[in-house]
Amino acid sequence: MATTEMMANAIRALAMDAVQQANSGHPGAPMGMADMAVALWGDHLKHSPANPQWFDRDRFVLSNGHASMLLYATLHLSGYKLPIKELKDFRQFGSKTPGHPEVDVTPGVETTTGPLGQGITNAVGFALAEKLLAKEFNRDDHAIVDHNTYAFMGDGCLMEGISHEAIALAGAWKLNKLIALYDDNGISIDGQVAPWFIDNTPQRFTACGWNVIGPVDGHDAAAVSAAIAAAKLSADKPTLIVCKTHIGKGSPNRANTSKAHGEPLGAEEIQLTRDSLNWPHEPFKIPKDVAEAWDAKAKGKTLEAAWDAKFAAHKKAYPELAKEFVRRMKGELPKSFSQLAFDTVVDAHVKAETVASRKASQLALESFTAGLPELLGGSADLTGSNLTNTKSTPNLRFDAVTGEGNGGRHINYGVREFGMAAIMNGVALHGGFIPYGGTFLTFSDYSRNAIRMAALMKLRVVHVFTHDSIGLGEDGPTHQSIEHAASLRLIPNLDVWRPADTAETAVAWAIALQNQSRPTALLLSRQNLPYAPKDDVGQISKGAYVLAEATEVGMKKKKPQAVIIATGSEVQLALKAQELLASVHKIAVRVVSMPSTTTFDRQDSAYKSEVLPEGIPRIAVEMGVTDGWWKYGCAAVVGIDSFGESAPAGVLFKHFGFTPENVADTVRVALKKK
Repeated sequence: MATTEMMANAIRALAMDAVQQANSGHPGAPMGMADMAVALWGDHLKHSPANPQWFDRDRFVLSNGHASMLLYATLHLSGYKLPIKELKDFRQFGSKTPGHPEVDVTPGVETTTGPLGQGITNAVGFALAEKLLAKEFNRDDHAIVDHNTYAFMGDGCLMEGISHEAIALAGAWKLNKLIALYDDNGISIDGQVAPWFIDNTPQRFTACGWNVIGPVDGHDAAAVSAAIAAAKLSADKPTLIVCKTHIGKGSPNRANTSKAHGEPLGAEEIQLTRDSLNWPHEPFKIPKDVAEAWDAKAKGKTLEAAWDAKFAAHKKAYPELAKEFVRRMKGELPKSFSQLAFDTVVDAHVKAETVASRKASQLALESFTAGLPELLGGSADLTGSNLTNTKSTPNLRFDAVTGEGNGGRHINYGVREFGMAAIMNGVALHGGFIPYGGTFLTFSDYSRNAIRMAALMKLRVVHVFTHDSIGLGEDGPTHQSIEHAASLRLIPNLDVWRPADTAETAVAWAIALQNQSRPTALLLSRQNLPYAPKDDVGQISKGAYVLAEATEVGMKKKKPQAVIIATGSEVQLALKAQELLASVHKIAVRVVSMPSTTTFDRQDSAYKSEVLPEGIPRIAVEMGVTDGWWKYGCAAVVGIDSFGESAPAGVLFKHFGFTPENVADTVRVALKKK
């Protein structure tokens, strides 16, 4: 029978062999955390290698994702569909073992990690989702949601500022089923961390409301296992287990040095390590007794079968509740959604209210949150400005003594934009909820990397960004978004919407909720926007559409001489310029509203040509940087390529040229140059 030490050495061998073969990677952390993995995966982790998506599995997050070979080795050894060939192809094109773990690429990987600090924050989202779903779907006699979230993390994760946001919220929410194991080896790329990382980590976590265990010997699998068992008994606090380890454990000359962190050990050192570990086996060869000790397929099937029986009993006792649970965990919208979306858009169109688009968003949310119990909202301490709360989403609160949630569906994240975004990613990955969260558009910079990760992972997450331009006025350039819309549009697979009125906002929300494989950013105004009359709200969903022809402002000439493209609050400016050009200059202009460039760019060429005909000048109008508009063949762009100023909005509009007269003059100049 293989010992736990031999099981850990199997991880070490696979890690150093794969990194050596790839001539790239990080062997030190996998070798240092190998015993921790044996303790968790061997004694505690509830999972089923034959069914990586089993609903009630424990979630495991490798926050220090550069240690990916730890996870790949463990998944392979446990019996997931990750054959040894994939480990031999570590970091190679098309393999299931990329440099950092990627969800939906490798079976058993729960989240994409690598940007340090985000993994542990995702884990907070996993644990939050589990806790909220348990309250919603469990009954005293039938607990179908009952699993833990585990995370491994290193010094780098704890140095990243986002970790402070995450651990504070985990403590406030009393996420007792969150267990984090800290690989405390004292080494980072630049060497010993002592000169620049002096935090008292246990005290820090204790101050944030965590249960702290250790330090324990991270190379004593039995001690780590006992610590995990103790952590699972926590009734009202998440737990940190401090594991003292040696990076590159087993390597005679590289252990405890930064040289073990991010480069192959080299053939000579690998042989010395094999001798040190008493591991005489060839590269990528695992002895039969070690393989059998690791194999978790039978155990996983037993665990899954037990849960299946439990769920069958729940379904018999509460058939509608069980049906709703399955729908939610599959991420499917209810059959009534199409009608709900239609009614919401039509209502916004018929009422034609003059409101800020942030208010239009709240009006749409009133309808959608009432019909979709999976919508889980929030704001980074700007609820009254973002308007992300509705009658159906009371603030989420947790009892100070019991930790029990009140069933609320709107989260006060505090001033933690980055943490909010990464937690929403974890909630979306867990399943059962569609998360959305709000802040000012300018502060999307704080959360940008988590937005990027959502796009990379193809997650249905909605970011509500209000105060989208110089239109917010007196708060000045620190709060006025200039480059933000353009920069967000550059993120692949992120849908960006900047709606002009209530109907466009409702459509944007409807599409965001249907987008199961991409996140959405809604860019919303602080100032009121008049409704833009339109005959066909259906074309809004294509990202851009013909809003008004010159004939609608008294021109008999039907063929446009130019096209004004506008987004958001500038659509009204375009319409006024169109009227001015028609009445004063007798110039026929088409106005195109383009609430979503990213959506419009996916349309076929025929539709694009129909909306933006060739041969006539195009003039774009948006209160932001101009660079992104030239790809549409614009003759001119009315935009801002500087920072804003502190002044009332009306003064700023005039100063920066956002007036009907300036837009009209820009069109006239473009026509003269034609």
